Amino acid sequence: MLNRLGRRYFCTAAPYPWLFVGLGNPGDKYKGTRHNGIEMSTVHCKAIFGQGFVGEVPVFLAKPQTYMNLSGESTGPLAAYYKLPLNRVLVFHDDMNLPCGVLRLHPNGGHGCHNGVKSVMYHFRGNREFPRLRIGIGRPPGQMDPKAFLLQKFNAMAQGRIDAALQEGVDILKVLLSKGWAESTRRFNSEQKYKHMRLETTIVT
Repeated sequence: MLNRLGRRYFCTAAPYPWLFVGLGNPGDKYKGTRHNGIEMSTVHCKAIFGQGFVGEVPVFLAKPQTYMNLSGESTGPLAAYYKLPLNRVLVFHDDMNLPCGVLRLHPNGGHGCHNGVKSVMYHFRGNREFPRLRIGIGRPPGQMDPKAFLLQKFNAMAQGRIDAALQEGVDILKVLLSKGWAESTRRFNSEQKYKHMRLETTIVT
């Protein structure tokens, strides 16, 4: 696949590729927890890796097999290997500051005390100019330890919200690849803000 994609990309006028990186912990122990992402098949630069095209756009998919706090050890070398500008490296990560199932798409930003994003920034030499898709998981109830909350599996209601959010994420990334940042962020973030407000109203009532 590496060779097929390389031949098609370098021998045609295909758009510049994207690298989509899902941060999480490796292994079955963490499967289905709040800190985990998408399974792939090939191993490359310490990540389960896949690649292909969405329409005419080359896309690399990666899930680092380092632990969350070391995600940059995989993401940095992948971006360097394919000589990608950081604005073509989109990082997916969980966010306790958003309600469960709410998404946000941003072209850049800080790490927000997220250790996985912090590691990615470190291996990008402190550069924060890479896009990210934040996936809300909500905050721990009561006095629960945030670390224990992150490694806890979703209940049925939360899992349903996450499954719906992942499909929404896939849909908006297709818009991003075909229409660019302005259209995708305008459409998507306004929809997600309404969803956020609706969830808050449901919680209050």
